[in-house]
Amino acid sequence: MPVLLDTQIIDEIVQRALLEDVGTGDVTTLLTVPDGIEATGEFIATQPGVLAGMPVVERVFHRLNPKVRLERIVKEGQHFDANAVLAQVYGEARALLTGERVALNFLQRLSGIATLTARFVETVKDLPVRICDTRKTTPGLRYLERYAVRVGGGYNHRFGLYDAVLIKDNHIAVGGGITQAVHRVRHALPHTMKVEVECATLEQVQEALEAGVDIILLDNMTLDQLREAVRIAKGRAFLEASGGVRLDTVRQIAETGVDAISAGALTHSAPAIDIKLELRLK
Repeated sequence: MPVLLDTQIIDEIVQRALLEDVGTGDVTTLLTVPDGIEATGEFIATQPGVLAGMPVVERVFHRLNPKVRLERIVKEGQHFDANAVLAQVYGEARALLTGERVALNFLQRLSGIATLTARFVETVKDLPVRICDTRKTTPGLRYLERYAVRVGGGYNHRFGLYDAVLIKDNHIAVGGGITQAVHRVRHALPHTMKVEVECATLEQVQEALEAGVDIILLDNMTLDQLREAVRIAKGRAFLEASGGVRLDTVRQIAETGVDAISAGALTHSAPAIDIKLELRLK
């Protein structure tokens, strides 16, 4: 199923990126390339990966010149090999040159996130567990980075502080403990919104279960602790493991029986995929 994007949100992000890079104008291109010259180009991957971000690339060039045309060869979410041609672009040379870096920055970054996410998902594909992202995203790019996670086969956690309740350690510390914090939340929230609590110990897990929470975030627990938490919960709450999750540990964590694994690494540590744009006169 295609992962949808809001064009208005993309355009706002693209506008800021172009303002940052182009400013009042691409001096080099304006002085070296005559107006009206047409060019064509190929986006070429120099390493394998999973494609994400081509709709953003399209909006970059469209904002510079609506007549620029992009033909996609590799689909969003599709794996590609090194030296693969991902897409072809046609249009005014000035627009292609001016938008090149911004377009590549988006494409490389988002494809990197999708690629890393796909590797996490592949590692646990035979187990009934979700791979989720976190709020550890680049300021201003959360919408796109979490889109890339979905393209890579992962799931999104809460988008921000406003759309879900997650009572974390500091809330517990200053809010009088788990039971009291949950009690306050339950009296204020509509019945349609779930409550999640972060637990660092099995004692906290037990308290959270007794308080009737919907989701428990098992924070930085050992594998033995995770297995025991699963045993204690007995399906009474959705269990999410989090904290220091890596590609080489995610399968062991999944095998404990938790329902979801959230990994900040999907967005804050994903290396960009090396992609280039080669242009020539049309």
